[in-house]
Amino acid sequence: MPSLIPIRVGVLQFGTVGWELDVMKRHELAKKRGIDLQIVPLASPDASTIALQGGAVDMIVSDWIWVSRQRAASNLYSFAPYSNAVGSVMVKDTSSIKTLADLKGKKLGIAGGPFDKTWLLLRAHAQRNFGMDLTQVSQPSYVAPPLLNALALSGQVDVALNFWHYAARLETSGMHPLIEVPEMLKGLGINKPIPLIGWVFREDWAQANSAVVKNFLAASFEAKALLGKDGEWEPLRPIMRAENEAVFKALQTQYRRGIPVCADADTRSAVAATFKVLAETGGAKMVGRSKALSAGTFWPGFSLPACSAS
Repeated sequence: MPSLIPIRVGVLQFGTVGWELDVMKRHELAKKRGIDLQIVPLASPDASTIALQGGAVDMIVSDWIWVSRQRAASNLYSFAPYSNAVGSVMVKDTSSIKTLADLKGKKLGIAGGPFDKTWLLLRAHAQRNFGMDLTQVSQPSYVAPPLLNALALSGQVDVALNFWHYAARLETSGMHPLIEVPEMLKGLGINKPIPLIGWVFREDWAQANSAVVKNFLAASFEAKALLGKDGEWEPLRPIMRAENEAVFKALQTQYRRGIPVCADADTRSAVAATFKVLAETGGAKMVGRSKALSAGTFWPGFSLPACSAS
């Protein structure tokens, strides 16, 4: 029997990527494709990019902004889609806030800091469609995700812009989306679903191990397909840390919403248009020296089915 080829995957210790990797391990989806899947726990997103740059891991999950920035600096990394953009801005069911125009004077809590992608897209959408600079007309504050949920539920912030799995928890506790990322994108003229994060790896490593990388990505999407079945989630309960059954179900639903099912040249054009919006809104601190998505950001060695014209 041929020996397995190792792939070291750096993953946040308590992140949602671990759910998919658990499925891959449990069903031996990588092993049956000749891969020894080695999971390397990491403490933070910064730790993951450092580990990849230092050669401690072969793959991480990051975004195409980081890849494009690196490529603009002649550090050739590549990106393959992992999850579509599914973030949302949450308000209480009893809130008087009905549209973005109602955010004037309101307290906005934002996870991820001033250069969070969803916050920048929200700012751009509000500017283009409502003529509002949310940094001037509202009261933004930048808060760690668990604290932000607590502040939102206690009414200490009027609006919460949190990561999707925290927003899913809010939706089970008397809050609902005011606006979601796909709607923000449509308001910016971007009408295609786009991947926001993906598998990231060195281009030269992928070229030298093309078949292995393709097999890993195929295993990743097979795991996603399995996660479309309710029974597949039961073994994940311990690592999901859902507080109750409602949260458990909400996490399933939101995770599935983010699964990419197609990608094509139009998808890459939509990503490039989104990059331009982020560059205009966040500047060099967000996107680095390039004002356009760097050529070669998307790895050409693996592709999903083309999206239908409808």
